[in-house]
Amino acid sequence: MRYDDNHKERTRARVLAEAAAAIRGKGVERVGVAEVMAGAGLTHGGFYAHFKSKDDLLTEAISYMFDDAYASFLRHTEGRAPADALSNYIDAYLATSHRDDRAHSCPLAALSGDLPNMPALARARFADGTERLVAALAKLVKKLCAKNAEALAWSALAEMAGALALSRTVSDADRSTQILRNSRAMVRSRLGLDRPTSRGG
Repeated sequence: MRYDDNHKERTRARVLAEAAAAIRGKGVERVGVAEVMAGAGLTHGGFYAHFKSKDDLLTEAISYMFDDAYASFLRHTEGRAPADALSNYIDAYLATSHRDDRAHSCPLAALSGDLPNMPALARARFADGTERLVAALAKLVKKLCAKNAEALAWSALAEMAGALALSRTVSDADRSTQILRNSRAMVRSRLGLDRPTSRGG
C-alpha cells in the first residue's frame, strides 16, 4: 500500500497524542510502549520507525503536551483585551472541566511530581514549555501596567497548577470545586482583575 507524503507525520502525531494522554493520566512510570502503540491503533513493531527509544517518545510527548497547553492559552486569550484575556484563561484553567479531563490537561499540574523520573532532555523540554507559558502570561500582565509582571506570572501559574493538582486529590466534590473557586478569586485579585465568573462551578 502506498501512502501520501504526510502519512508518517500524521501517524507520529497520533502516537504522540496517545502517549501524552496516557502519561498525563497514569504518570511516566506506568506507561509502556506497547500500550501506547495499541492505543494509537498500531503494532509495537512500528514504534522504531518514529522514535529511537521510550525516552525519546517521552521527550517528544512532553513537547507535544506543552504545545497543546500553549495552544489552549492562545484559544482563550487571542483577540481579547488584556484583562479579559487573563480572566478568561484563569477561569478556563481552574474550571472543573479541566480538572476532570486529566488526560488532556496542563502538564504542569499532571506531571510536576514525575520530573525526577524523566530523562534529562525531557526535563529540559518541560522547563522550556513552562518558560513559554510564563512568558505569554507575563506579556499580558505587563499590558495591565503591572510592576514585576514576570514574577506575577510565575506566581499565578504556580498557584493555578497547584490548585488544579490539589483539587484532584480531594474526594469530596464540593471541596474540590471550592479549591478551584478560591484560587480563581485569589489569582484574579493578585493580578488586579475583578470580573466575576460562574465558569466551572
